[in-house]
Amino acid sequence: MQITSVEVVRVGVPLVAPFRTAHSTKDVQRSLVVVVHDRDGARGIGNVDPSPGYSRESIDDHYAIVRDRFAPALLGLPAANIHRVLATLSALDAHHLDARAAIEMACMDLTARRAGLSVATLLGGAVRDELRFNAWIGMLPPEEAGREALRWRDAGFRSCKVKVGGEVAADVARVRAVREATGPGFAIRADGNEGYAESDAIAFVEGARDVGLQLYEQPVPGDDLAAMARVRARANAVGVPLMADEALLDHASLIAIIRANAADIVKVKVMKQGGLLATRRMIATAEAAGLPCVIGHGFGLGVCTMAEVLVAATSANVMEGLECVGPLKTRDDIVEHKPDLSGGVLARPQAPGLGVDLDPARMARWREDSVLIR
Repeated sequence: MQITSVEVVRVGVPLVAPFRTAHSTKDVQRSLVVVVHDRDGARGIGNVDPSPGYSRESIDDHYAIVRDRFAPALLGLPAANIHRVLATLSALDAHHLDARAAIEMACMDLTARRAGLSVATLLGGAVRDELRFNAWIGMLPPEEAGREALRWRDAGFRSCKVKVGGEVAADVARVRAVREATGPGFAIRADGNEGYAESDAIAFVEGARDVGLQLYEQPVPGDDLAAMARVRARANAVGVPLMADEALLDHASLIAIIRANAADIVKVKVMKQGGLLATRRMIATAEAAGLPCVIGHGFGLGVCTMAEVLVAATSANVMEGLECVGPLKTRDDIVEHKPDLSGGVLARPQAPGLGVDLDPARMARWREDSVLIR
């Protein structure tokens, strides 16, 4: 499985509707697609979906480094030796974890396809055959947020994330409206996206103490672990666990969070953590420290979505309510069969590799730029 060529593609897929968080508002998901070919003509696919405020580098940065540095260095390497592939990329550049994840994903997809196995099997085997997903609600007025939450619940979802991190009173009103609409059996997560000052983060969680939040995600900047620890203490006092997201990047950051007592839960993403192997290892480290995990990047296209689904299927430490719900936010996709998450549940894919294939017509429709390196 010696790599003989690498196709690098940048695509832009429109969203169903503009989506606003504390970081940004966007209406198109611009993503990177990597296709790795071996000398026998087999191929593997990878895809990552950077978002402003979440990813350290832009989509254009990732496209350029894969085109100019990473892809040429892959030629001649054995696709099945993921450790060697990742070591080669790390020696070239210590950053651009998203780009590395796309390449690792493609190599693992190729390896698993050639072996006739699911990527979940390469990761040690699946422990669950059905995955449930978490809905989301943006920074909407309370009445609209409540109506949307009710639609999600009635469709079959058991939980949703509500974006906060703006004006405290409005944010409290939004999550309270969601609770009033859905009733007591529906789990609600509040996501601040680093949007609050510490005092406002505390004011929000105390103001929403009657809502019964399942978790409170990254209310303050991720680089201030001391503030996260203090907010966590106040949130725990009203029965709400705090989840780290933007604070988590590599294994060192996870250890720092654990040592600082800065979170009760951590959120991992295959793209942000630099690949499937790194994500799986971080889940195991978090489990050893007693921290459950949430998994999922909310704007992923079909390939990256299935990668996160398969990683989640391999660990009982991943909480129900995966957040890799990008296919629900996009008008189209790049794969032949867009994952159907409309009912909030998906059977684990059984097909070899990642369980999805690129659709040539869709790739042509949404392609912005591409190059073949050989």
